[in-house]
Amino acid sequence: MWDPQQYLRHAGPRLRPLHDLLAHVPEALPPGRDGPPRIADLGCGPGGPTTHLADRWPTAHLTGYDSDPAMLDAARAHARDGAPDTAGRLDFAHADLADWRPGRDERFGLLFSNAALQWVPGHQHAFPDWIADLPSGGVLAFQVPGNFTAPSHTLLAALRNSPRWRDRLGAPSRADDVLDPAGYAAVLTPLGCTVDTWETTYLHRLTGPDPVLEWTKGTALRPVLTLLADDPQSRTAFLDEYATALRTAYPPTTEGTDTVTYFPFRRVFVIAVKH
Repeated sequence: MWDPQQYLRHAGPRLRPLHDLLAHVPEALPPGRDGPPRIADLGCGPGGPTTHLADRWPTAHLTGYDSDPAMLDAARAHARDGAPDTAGRLDFAHADLADWRPGRDERFGLLFSNAALQWVPGHQHAFPDWIADLPSGGVLAFQVPGNFTAPSHTLLAALRNSPRWRDRLGAPSRADDVLDPAGYAAVLTPLGCTVDTWETTYLHRLTGPDPVLEWTKGTALRPVLTLLADDPQSRTAFLDEYATALRTAYPPTTEGTDTVTYFPFRRVFVIAVKH
């Protein structure tokens, strides 16, 4: 179960990788079947990032796909209440990225995904079908977190698999769900693409009590919060244990009158342009 409001609590830092990815996507996209380019935003979440795509390509038709009803409800508000220039060219649809493929009548020039494919184990196995459906000059562009070996994730995995919690919350490591830049290049280049891959570690400056915990409540903690949704007492106990471990791993510091926690966050970026 996703919580759009919790996810958006750190909207500023979460959007920075989106803009860094967009800056490397070619401006010119192949036309769709009816003329204007078509763009698929895979894992659109609450829809805000999709509107940035609409701003970048003001004539394109965009469809955001997500599997979570709450996220889609938030996203569809952008289509209803968005700027007049997006009317009729911005829509959202339910889809599971594990088996999503373009429809027969669709001709996307850009398949875009911002911090979503890490939730799909083996997502690279979908790339051959995705690239095959792109026209020449079409683009696959995505960024994924690459921080699964960081304390925020290793501490969470260790706690979920500890004797107290493993029967209810035990889960395998997700460290293998994301490739490094060379790994993505090795998969996409043989598919007939020119590939640009890189990684960046952001140092997020967070404020407030337990800010890393609050960050993970919007993303990595969602499976745990879902499993404990019917047991508030256990939910509180788990979060207390996790928060204590996070404070040790990411100690707060004082800067003037502010209490600040620095949170390093590695991300992997990929731009693949079909020949």
